[in-house]
Amino acid sequence: MKVKTLAEIIGSDFYTGVPDSQLKPLCNYLMDTYGIDVQHHVIAANEGNCTALAAGYYLATGKIPVVYMQNSGEGNIINPVASLLNNKVYAIPMVFIIGWRGEPGVHDEPQHIYQGEITIKLLEDMDIKYFIIDKETSNEQIEATMSKFRKILASGKDVAFIIRKDALSYNGNVKYQNNNTMMREEVIRHIVGISGTDPIISTTGKASRELFEIRVANGQSHKYDFLTVGSMGHSSSIALGIAVNKPETKVWCIDGDGAVLMHMGAMAIIGANAPKNMVHIIINNESHETVGGMPTIAHKTDFVALAKACGYTYAVSADNFESLDKELNIAKNRDGLCMIEAKCSIDSRKNLGRPTTTALENKRNFMEHLK
Repeated sequence: MKVKTLAEIIGSDFYTGVPDSQLKPLCNYLMDTYGIDVQHHVIAANEGNCTALAAGYYLATGKIPVVYMQNSGEGNIINPVASLLNNKVYAIPMVFIIGWRGEPGVHDEPQHIYQGEITIKLLEDMDIKYFIIDKETSNEQIEATMSKFRKILASGKDVAFIIRKDALSYNGNVKYQNNNTMMREEVIRHIVGISGTDPIISTTGKASRELFEIRVANGQSHKYDFLTVGSMGHSSSIALGIAVNKPETKVWCIDGDGAVLMHMGAMAIIGANAPKNMVHIIINNESHETVGGMPTIAHKTDFVALAKACGYTYAVSADNFESLDKELNIAKNRDGLCMIEAKCSIDSRKNLGRPTTTALENKRNFMEHLK
């Protein structure tokens, strides 16, 4: 169905969320209609952040907000839904729009399979009534469902629309870009060239896919890399756990701006522990490029100042390959926690593939390499 029709039937004028490729028509519609406007549309750091922000909107206006997310974000909303929104607490109503990755019977990547299986169960456990939208869903069905939902919302409970693959459409053409010149894949290629046989922990999304294909092109083993195919925002914490237990091994983390923002507290923990053998690289393209290119607030975030404030002993930013190579070499040979921000464009290859090894194979080979 047309996403504009869905929005009109829901009737809210405030949306907040974390972008998802399955919800790209909705994200593009919101960017076309509102852009980033704190009064109407906010792309937040994580799904719990969205939920709390939406709660504040409701408390201030008395109107129903909409929170959108991929189903992987359900884990991040459990706490605010159960301890804040629930009608046994503050009874704060809102509409969730959830992209259903890993739907049973629909092929998807390994990180989505189990999440897809429990998507509905989690909503039921949180006492959130839901309706599933697919390509055949009619406007009349949505109107009838929303009529029922309004009664539920009036009682202080929450509701959700679950969006199946290709269920929404939008004809608008939204282009996302920035003024940076380095491409993420080339940045990763430079990291691989300098890190040698050191272990690399890469963040979820296209960064891990690009790292995998760079190893293939180089004729190298994948044993050097741990591909964080899910759990967005946690690759740096995985790297910390490895670094403190392998103090004689240089450990590299390839992170993304959206992932860092999602769980920024990890940087404080890393800085407080300050492993001398860890290099934290934040590839900043100011966007959620893997799921469509929608902007983050990283263009307003000073990651260098943040890292230093958190206790990183060395933190720099690079916006060209000459500077990047210089800083990578310094980090390779330096005894101390390093952070390098690499400013990148919003680009990736159209023919970018996916890892051909399983997650379990990746884990076993990586652990064997660490030995």
